[in-house]
Amino acid sequence: MQTEKVAMETVSDISQNQEMEAINQVRKIINAQKNIEETKKFFSIKNIEKGIKRVFDIFVGVIGVVLLIPITIVVYIINKIIKEDDGPIFYKQTRIGKGGKHFTIYKYRTMIVDADKVLDEYLEQNPERKKEFEANQKLTNDPRITKLGKILRKTSMDELPQLINILKGDMSLIGPRPIVDREVELFGDSMPIVHSVRPGITGYWAVNGRSTTTYAERVQMERYYAEHFSLWLDIKIFFKTFITVLKREGAL
Repeated sequence: MQTEKVAMETVSDISQNQEMEAINQVRKIINAQKNIEETKKFFSIKNIEKGIKRVFDIFVGVIGVVLLIPITIVVYIINKIIKEDDGPIFYKQTRIGKGGKHFTIYKYRTMIVDADKVLDEYLEQNPERKKEFEANQKLTNDPRITKLGKILRKTSMDELPQLINILKGDMSLIGPRPIVDREVELFGDSMPIVHSVRPGITGYWAVNGRSTTTYAERVQMERYYAEHFSLWLDIKIFFKTFITVLKREGAL
């Protein structure tokens, strides 16, 4: 009887060991499959394209920042000659970037000093214009824009300091335009999709109407870019940007 008991225990131990070994083998197979899927994901066409895009952004950013120095000097001299005000040459504002992260955007200042305060007062005195601003977040013939600012906006040169943002990783050369907090509600359920990519200096909306479109159309176009990103789409937007700037389409 003792011998039979020992034999049964031995068989039981062997069965348990085999069962544990089988479970470990299954776990190894599952982990291997996960690693394969993660590797495929890492080397997917989309991720490779995003990597190439970032390298190109850095390349353009480095060259652009170097060129930004003489351009800034020229803008500064013109601003002093015109003598519209004694405000700073650069304008800084908090915008929303990839993943909903806030960052400071840089632009050449195109509006008068205390433009936001002036806007609030202006809209209170002009109800019709207030409706226009609430609908589009922009004003045609904005009274806050300076003489130099009109030139910079028409040529889109006011956006050039954002090359600094590109180098910092806040922005890309091409992507949805970054928005401010008050615009979040207007994006609705498109917000997470639009902000799954870095915002850009130029983009799909910027070359397809820009200020001539409604805000709802803007949201649709920004979402379309985020959902259909590809290097080929970026290339088309890149070259169309030059045509848009030369024709001065959509600029306020």
